[in-house]
Amino acid sequence: MCRSIKRLRTIEGVAGDDEIRAAARQFVRKVSGMQQPAPKNADAFEAAVDAVARISQDLLGALPPSKAAVPAPRPRTR
Repeated sequence: MCRSIKRLRTIEGVAGDDEIRAAARQFVRKVSGMQQPAPKNADAFEAAVDAVARISQDLLGALPPSKAAVPAPRPRTR
């Protein structure tokens, strides 16, 4: 679904708060269909980002580090 969201759980451990929040923002953008919300929608948009980031942190905190190596990014072809 969101190819630009990178893996947050690796052999090295869990991503930092900034990376988790960036992934949450990207997910909410994709789900809502809005790159940048209108001012009247900004509170709901940010609340969704906060909720997704919080739940992601809870999930990643409950899981052990991944044993799988992170795959190398594929080269983009056009």
